[in-house]
Amino acid sequence: MAVSAAKRLEKLGAAEGKTLMLRVAVDGGGCSGFQYRFELVETAEDDDLRIQADGQAALIDPVSVPFLKNSEIAYVDELAGAQFVVRNPNAASSCGCGVSFSI
Repeated sequence: MAVSAAKRLEKLGAAEGKTLMLRVAVDGGGCSGFQYRFELVETAEDDDLRIQADGQAALIDPVSVPFLKNSEIAYVDELAGAQFVVRNPNAASSCGCGVSFSI
């Protein structure tokens, strides 16, 4: 998890007054075959892979781990919008918005 994602997660948790974790999953669908799903959660599942950065945590379910291997989770704030993104070296292609990808 990149520092940008950790800082944004920390800010979101502070605004809510609780510790939040970012759940990142890969689902079938989207224009390229797979799509990323992001969710803010307070608790982890027993089988989640936990990735720590700057005191913050991202969670990945066991099914999604192979699709996200060696990926970086970041937060970008650009003209097109602000959002969490996955920089995935395993993706052979992705859609223009970066939400879906193919392997």
